[in-house]
Parts: sequence; C-alpha cells; structure tokens
Amino acid sequence: MKQFLLVFIGGGFGSFLRFIIGKTFNEYFHNFFLGTFLVNIIGCLIIGFILGASMKGNLLSKDQILILSTGFCGGFTTFSAFTLENHGLLQSGEWLHFSFYTLSSITVGVLAVVVGLWVSRLI
Repeated sequence: MKQFLLVFIGGGFGSFLRFIIGKTFNEYFHNFFLGTFLVNIIGCLIIGFILGASMKGNLLSKDQILILSTGFCGGFTTFSAFTLENHGLLQSGEWLHFSFYTLSSITVGVLAVVVGLWVSRLI
C-alpha cells in the first residue's frame, strides 16, 4: 500500500507541475510546444540522475526511487501530449515543424538522460 501512495503522491505533484509549465510555455511558439518539450527534457534529466544515483548503491532508497521515477517523472513527462501535438502538426501539413519538434525532442531527451547519468557520477 505504501508503494501505491508514493506513486500517487509523486505522480500528482509531477502532473501539477506539467500543467503549470505547459500552460505557461506552450503559448510562446505556434509550431513548437515549448512547455511539453521542457517537461519531457527535464524529466529525462531527472530520470537519468535517478538511474545513475540508484546504480551507486544506497544513495537513494527504493521508496525515493519509486516516488521520483515512477511517480514524479511518470506524472511530469507526457508522451501522449507530445504525440497529439505532432499529430496536429502533421494534420496541418507542417512537416518541417513536425520533423524539428520530433527530432529535437528525442535527441535532446537522450542527451538529457546522459547528462543526468553524468551528474549523478559526480556526487
């Protein structure tokens, strides 16, 4: 039961922050969803750090890993919004924006995981 509660709390907090960031930053560009991009990249950075820290042994407890990775990152990041936004770009014939948004999200996301892993090794 404790694990369910940890995921619930982390997911709720992550979802709340995703909502705030999306509302704040998605308004800036017409064909690039900055809020969604930011939450997904920040989430990649955080999960890379959590993974790296958990591999170091007892730096994070199992409960901390659960609330931060499955809970917070699961609620914070949003693949569904990312794909819906891409669908909208494709429907409107915005192939260049679709390509840029998709490729930059994936490339920067992978780099963010690598940076998170790297930062965790410095601790």
